Amino acid sequence: MPREEKNAIIPDLIEWFKNTKRQFPWRSPKCTPYAIWVSEVMLQQTRAEVVVPYFLRWMEQFPTIGSLASADEDVVIKTWEGLGYYGRARRLWQGARFLKENHAESLPSSYEELLEIPGFGPYTAGAVASFAFHQKEAAVDGNVARVMSRLFAIEEDVEKNNTQRLIRELVLGALPDEEPWVAMEALIELGALVCKKTPYCHLCPFERVCEAKRLNIVQRLPSKKQKPLSKFLERDVILLHYEGQVLVRRVQQGQVMAGLYEFPYFERKSQSLEDLLRERFSVDAICQAVLDPVNQSFTRFRVRLYPSFWECGEKQAVEGFIWVPLEGLGMLPFSSGHRKILPFLRGAL
Repeated sequence: MPREEKNAIIPDLIEWFKNTKRQFPWRSPKCTPYAIWVSEVMLQQTRAEVVVPYFLRWMEQFPTIGSLASADEDVVIKTWEGLGYYGRARRLWQGARFLKENHAESLPSSYEELLEIPGFGPYTAGAVASFAFHQKEAAVDGNVARVMSRLFAIEEDVEKNNTQRLIRELVLGALPDEEPWVAMEALIELGALVCKKTPYCHLCPFERVCEAKRLNIVQRLPSKKQKPLSKFLERDVILLHYEGQVLVRRVQQGQVMAGLYEFPYFERKSQSLEDLLRERFSVDAICQAVLDPVNQSFTRFRVRLYPSFWECGEKQAVEGFIWVPLEGLGMLPFSSGHRKILPFLRGAL
């Protein structure tokens, strides 16, 4: 079926959207462009229902671009804590600082200018231009890529640049001149609620014009390169204590978990932890308790953490680490696995 006939179904899509769309705080007419930007970054790789409390907490802590730009990085990461993919929080913070220096703490409205902001890629720029400034721009996320790949039976890898450009062109061609942002949001919602990995084709306003449905290849699409298998790791985590203080480190830029805090850890080996502490940290310590293991997942790794609580005979400076009072640990943003250990630590002291 020609593209024009598919585009003719857009009014049906908009009608479906108006009748079924979910209510979220970032969809309020009172939402500022900044709030819409925050929501779009949070929604990347995270379900909308999960985002709501984090969005509300963020907007209370940083209600304006200026307040975010002036915040300490640790406070920004701590406010994001629990939402995962922490680079998103850091990019929001960097973008706010850029806007403070270059745009008087305001977001520009054009797609091209938005792309100049640190952390803005084609999706974020398109989403903010569309939803915040009502421009006719495409916001192609995973939901939209899935819808369009099935609607037009696109069998090429949707993560390749050429395919992304094709899908963006198809989306732009489908958006009406009148209220294009409504159609854009409707496409995203359709992918989130109906055209899912396992789709509900009978509920879809595009069912009768969907090429993948006609060719019976819906389940094959979208096509993506197979991701590498997860790697399993086991680590001993050391809770090193001396007179109410615990040893931690802030993960450096360029490393996984950058900007977050972690306790010392070692990949599990046959060597005793006592010897490892003495060899690598020049610390003599006695194990006081072995705590319950916890699990952690990130990127393509699954990690089993084995925490244990150790008492030092004296406080030693350890390169790359700092001693933090126990009561101050809750103020620091920890990686997810190490954050799970904090309650055990409080119970051990």
